[in-house]
Amino acid sequence: MFAPELIHRLAQSLEDGERSRQPVDIFSIAHPDITIEDAYAVQAEWMRIKRESGRKVVGHKIGLTSKAMQVAVGIDEPDFGVLLDDMVEYDGASIDTSRFRSPRIEVELAFILGKPLSGPDCTLLDVLDATRYVVPALEILDARLHRVDPATGKGRKVMDTISDNAANAALVLGARPFRVHDFDLRWISALLYCNGRITETGVAAGVLGHPALGVAWLANRLSRYGESLAAGEIVLAGSFTRMIDVAAGDVIHADYGPCGSISCRFV
Repeated sequence: MFAPELIHRLAQSLEDGERSRQPVDIFSIAHPDITIEDAYAVQAEWMRIKRESGRKVVGHKIGLTSKAMQVAVGIDEPDFGVLLDDMVEYDGASIDTSRFRSPRIEVELAFILGKPLSGPDCTLLDVLDATRYVVPALEILDARLHRVDPATGKGRKVMDTISDNAANAALVLGARPFRVHDFDLRWISALLYCNGRITETGVAAGVLGHPALGVAWLANRLSRYGESLAAGEIVLAGSFTRMIDVAAGDVIHADYGPCGSISCRFV
């Protein structure tokens, strides 16, 4: 396990990189012995720095929910990050692109919890019972670390992404909430448009077979640290489309059919 001094130094470098919009050197190159647990420790310390500056935790995000992505990065489970209050945008938002270094966007479902959830034995049924409502959502991803090291050409590893708050930067919540039993959540689908053209499509069963399973996984994973999910939290359950790059001037529209839609513009 990394020493506390190193964990703090790496976390502070992420904070400084986010503020300056200057990419941070890839951690796994300078520290090839970094583990998944080291990465979560760096993430937790960065979030502590954020909270000290006045930001509040409003939820969590889940990533790497497809088996193909897990195999590609060499792990056998999803990953998670933290959602903060100033990350939240809403349907119709104009989003300042200068907040990000290289933004990307994904299609998801957000679970808004009405009851707390805790592991280690949380199940899909527990999640459905605890969920107040579900709403369409977009996740905006960004990278504080280099994606590819300019000196060596080596790419990031999953430990780098986890340290970097699982690449989370912001989210956009839709305005059409629905109850978990209003639809078969597995079959909710979405068409993702960028500037009027369909760029991605997907169905929510692509998230671990059922998007609520991601929330159950998260509750169980957090129990290792003595943590749980609180009532009122937003949980981004994982993407069911590939991410796309976005830039200033892009207009994004995600059509979830009978479950509503989301639009936003990057300015």
